[in-house]
Amino acid sequence: MSVTTGSMIRVNSRDGFTFDAYHVMAQGPRKGGVIVVQEIFGLSDHIKEMAERFGAAGYEAIAPSMYDRAAPGFIVQPRDVAANMARGVELAMGNGPENAMNDIGGVFDLLSKSGKTCITGYCYGGTMSWLAGSRIDGLAAASCYYGGNIAQMVGMTPTCPTICHFGAKDTHIPLVGAVDKIQAAHPAIPVYVYDAGHGFARKQSDDYDAASDVLAFDRTIALFDGA
Repeated sequence: MSVTTGSMIRVNSRDGFTFDAYHVMAQGPRKGGVIVVQEIFGLSDHIKEMAERFGAAGYEAIAPSMYDRAAPGFIVQPRDVAANMARGVELAMGNGPENAMNDIGGVFDLLSKSGKTCITGYCYGGTMSWLAGSRIDGLAAASCYYGGNIAQMVGMTPTCPTICHFGAKDTHIPLVGAVDKIQAAHPAIPVYVYDAGHGFARKQSDDYDAASDVLAFDRTIALFDGA
């Protein structure tokens, strides 16, 4: 992982629970805040690095540790994801949408005191970003990376400007039957498809694709800057 500027903090959930989060201050003039929602693998180096990138782009970033109720400190690094997939899925399913929205809402309540607040997330976090965009009032924008369950949530409509990112070679989220379903249900929401697999923004993994990562990040920053 590259040089870090962030630190761990404690955040109060909307239901009174207190959890860990990784916090990065904005460099230069503060443009706003961004909630960075993890994959199913906890606050890994990948998620911390994404928070650092948003900080460098002028956004105060907070990445909540989403599994603290069941497994505090659960972290799986990119090289170990295959061996820990089942446990990550178990924790994601067990956490449920209410806990997730309460925790994300707590981060929003903290960041929004200082101005506009956006959200992004990866895999599990991509789905949670879509859900938050639909259920948490006041979010300025949402950028959803390869959220596998968004296709099952097309009945929900984000109330903030939203974009989605998917990989054409993603074996988990098919273009036909999932991505096309999102596009059809929400024609006004840009759905970007990259020549890459699942997890293309996760460095130190077999799925990483640098060109797709840079393009998706640039599109995300453009969305947030314009919100």
